[in-house]
Amino acid sequence: MIKFRVKVLLAMNDMTQKQLAEVTGIRPPTVSAICTGAIKELPVNVINKMCKALNCQPGDLMEYIPDQE
Repeated sequence: MIKFRVKVLLAMNDMTQKQLAEVTGIRPPTVSAICTGAIKELPVNVINKMCKALNCQPGDLMEYIPDQE
């Protein structure tokens, strides 16, 4: 399972979801879906915009957690 860490990065950058949407041009519902983990696909251009705005690497945005068997 992929877990998004965008909320943590927002807090570290003292930024809200709304501010991230404004800075990146990503629609607010999309930012919200990323933050809650409800998004199913994440285009590379969105990752690029988020990395630029949050001053991070793509791997900082998410982490892989193995499924429990």
